[in-house]
Amino acid sequence: MGQLKIGIILGSTRQGRVSPQVGDYVKQIADQRGDASYEIVDIAEYQLPFLGEGTGEEPGLTAWPARLATLDGFVFIVQEYNHSITGALKNALDLARVEWNHKAAGIVSYGSTGGARAAEHLRGILGELLVADVRAHPTFSSFTDFENFSTFKPAELHIAKVNAMLDEVVKWSIALKTIR
Repeated sequence: MGQLKIGIILGSTRQGRVSPQVGDYVKQIADQRGDASYEIVDIAEYQLPFLGEGTGEEPGLTAWPARLATLDGFVFIVQEYNHSITGALKNALDLARVEWNHKAAGIVSYGSTGGARAAEHLRGILGELLVADVRAHPTFSSFTDFENFSTFKPAELHIAKVNAMLDEVVKWSIALKTIR
């Protein structure tokens, strides 16, 4: 079946975002495992127009689903905005359909309450897209895991939580690959 490819999806596109720091942290842990190929997938790089806007000719509209199709599973880096996910992430989810189907996903969230409410909203969306989200869910607090709310400095205890989530993503990705 070949080595699994797991995309670490950065869920924010705004200036000053910290999702690249969190994504790099998860990738560093993941790369030590040797059980899959882990790649950062930054939705900002695709310059996606909002659904129903733009000309329909934007290169990201074909590049985004094509990129997702190459992946066997996902880890979403999710920040909480107004008790939910970012508009950019929701739009990126909506701009693909079958490319999400029958794949596994883990969620790593952060915010004032660890991003828990955003993760719960994302779970409902993923269910509609036929993505099996895993139970293990590392959360990071804006107050204790970030210095000045901008520099990511996670406690060492999070390594075990990230590995537990990745264990589940890999197992489910292997299982779901058999039905695609």
